[in-house]
Amino acid sequence: MRKPYLFSSRMVGLPGFEPGSREPKSPSLDQASRQPLLRSLEPCRPINDFGLVVKTLAKLQHLSKANQKAIWNRLTYLGKHVDLKCSAEVEQFIYSMMCKNTYKNKLFEAYGRFCSANDVCYVKPKKLKCEEFVINVPIEERIDKVVACCGWVYSTVFSLSKHGLRSDEIAKLTLRHVDLENGRINVPTSKLGAQRTVQLTKQCAEVLRDYVHRRKIETLDKRLFGSSSKLKENWRKYRWRAYEKFHDAELLKIRLYDLRHWFATMTYIKTRDIFHVKYFLGHRRLENTLIYIHLAESLAGVPGDYACATAKTVDEASKLVEQGFDYVTDVDGVKLFRKRK
Repeated sequence: MRKPYLFSSRMVGLPGFEPGSREPKSPSLDQASRQPLLRSLEPCRPINDFGLVVKTLAKLQHLSKANQKAIWNRLTYLGKHVDLKCSAEVEQFIYSMMCKNTYKNKLFEAYGRFCSANDVCYVKPKKLKCEEFVINVPIEERIDKVVACCGWVYSTVFSLSKHGLRSDEIAKLTLRHVDLENGRINVPTSKLGAQRTVQLTKQCAEVLRDYVHRRKIETLDKRLFGSSSKLKENWRKYRWRAYEKFHDAELLKIRLYDLRHWFATMTYIKTRDIFHVKYFLGHRRLENTLIYIHLAESLAGVPGDYACATAKTVDEASKLVEQGFDYVTDVDGVKLFRKRK
């Protein structure tokens, strides 16, 4: 069974902890060796609380490394200020913190896991009301400006992001997940999402084949790209480069994750099928996908974001529909089509 991520590295340095062990040994009586740690955590609770946190993490092996790390950080933060075994004290401390309710809810969730693992009597309070996060859906023209400023490596990465892949999903990709011949990707799950298969556009499939060829990647289980944090860091770098080139301040508002929002919103506008969007985003719950209906409706009346085309024959109209254009109306015997940029 996979060991929790934090046992291998994050806990090294705790008194009595040895990599690979599940429980810390009794702290050493050598006060000189313990003083630096105690000073670094002042004011802190007795060091035995860390043993309870370790026990909590031992029971959360089914979670991802990122979730284990986040829970560890939140519990150790609380342990520096309050007694984790006193639920009333912990609850009062969290309510008194000067921070957003979103973070307070995450602290309550982490502490609830601690109490379940250590048999601490605790009734989890109701979730605090949080401010709604404003989702930014950029236009494709601005996304392509950023991609145009990249080299061949990151133009491949960001082309995959335009297909709704999260950055950590791209970071997990190996040749085993990719069908280069047919241009398909079996997306590795992320955030406990559902498995899905994504069909790439011809252009993106060709870019990916060229990437694998130039990198001379032949090992099936070798990861194709860097870590998720590295992908985000390079997105910010090329976004700034695009801003310096095009002098468009709106470019600086686009996050890498917003490409996923763009993909979902445009897919719903084209298909009007929320279950289709749910599948290609890898959502397990439909509630997480419904937001894109509201985004699509809010964008429907935004002027200046459409490309227009005309057709006089059936063949011309068929080609436009294949390219993603929507029929609007007839004017003087000419069919008008539009597609969002």
